[in-house]
Amino acid sequence: MDFRVKVIPKSSKTELAGYLQDGTWKVKVAAAPEKGKANRALCEFLAEKLGVAKSHVHIVSGETSQLKRIHVDE
Repeated sequence: MDFRVKVIPKSSKTELAGYLQDGTWKVKVAAAPEKGKANRALCEFLAEKLGVAKSHVHIVSGETSQLKRIHVDE
């Protein structure tokens, strides 16, 4: 499964904040966007919400961008 996510780093808590009109998920993460912390927090959050192992969630593109493409192994 592939989908797009817009990440809002340094939020008060990590949570799903809704969807954009194009179907992109909007996720707030508490972690700062430094040294991959926000990316790791995003993958952990998505794995928990989707009920899969953390190792099954991958950022395909957008490592340094707020807009990311995510792939989840099934």
